[in-house]
Amino acid sequence: MNPSFIIMFLLVVAVIVLFFFVGSAISLWVQALVSGAHVGLFNIVFMRFRKVPPKLIVESKIMATKAGLDISTDELESHFLAGGNVARVVQSLIAADKAKIELSFNRSAAIDLAGRDVLEAVQMSVNPKVIETPMIAAMAKDGIQLKAVSRVTVRANIDRLVGGAGEETILARVGEGIVTTIGSAESHKHVLENPDLISKRVLEKGLDSGTAFEILSIDIADVDVGKNIGAGLETDRAEADKKIAQAKAEERRAMAYAQEQEMKAKVEEMRAKVVEAESKIPLAIASAFEKGNLGILDYYRIKNIMADTQMRSSIASSGTDKPEAKKP
Repeated sequence: MNPSFIIMFLLVVAVIVLFFFVGSAISLWVQALVSGAHVGLFNIVFMRFRKVPPKLIVESKIMATKAGLDISTDELESHFLAGGNVARVVQSLIAADKAKIELSFNRSAAIDLAGRDVLEAVQMSVNPKVIETPMIAAMAKDGIQLKAVSRVTVRANIDRLVGGAGEETILARVGEGIVTTIGSAESHKHVLENPDLISKRVLEKGLDSGTAFEILSIDIADVDVGKNIGAGLETDRAEADKKIAQAKAEERRAMAYAQEQEMKAKVEEMRAKVVEAESKIPLAIASAFEKGNLGILDYYRIKNIMADTQMRSSIASSGTDKPEAKKP
């Protein structure tokens, strides 16, 4: 193979590689130079080897320099390699500087790496956000249900963004405060006459403690009257007491019926014993005859007494069955 051809091929490859790695770096270096942001040419070239997008870092550096912020290129690269949003952090620092809010790069980077939107937090510090709670139902002491909707005006607290609770906690605490305030009212009319009573009592509880926000105001947007839960509960209780009483009465009736059947069984048992005893009388008479304790006249006298008793019983029973004669 011709050595000159090999040299030309290597030169072409070198030019292509140089253009790929250095050509774009030169344009970014010139852009940073004319913008007043000092970023070294070789630093831009080596960013590709560090898996850092040079365009993002250079544009962020230019943005910060134009805003009068002193942020080093290494800090921007470190935040990108840590998984942060470099452009968002720089924008938040510019917004905080213009709003006269003290915010350092390290704190902004920590907030961003914690998963918070640091730019939105800065904007909320300047322009408070209004959070509307869902409809919350609670019952006053007189048993009437009230449904309230409130609007909570909050401002981001940058010092507590890392580790502070979010909007869900604010909504839950406000809802709890509304339920407590309505539930402690003697009458639902008192709440309807003074709806600001809810917001005052809720604000007194210090609901923003431990959260990433500062509550500025709580305004009651709407209060509606719901169901008469107290009357419904009393009705349900009365119905339950009625069923319990019916069950107890049925239990007593079943016990009485069982006792009645038990007594009937005992009567039949006693009758069986009487029949059994009567069946032993002829044997006793026969035994008395054999032993000479009973004579024939005594036997006939007993028979006469039994016949006379039977006749008297039949006469008495027939007399009670006849209807009374009508008086003329």
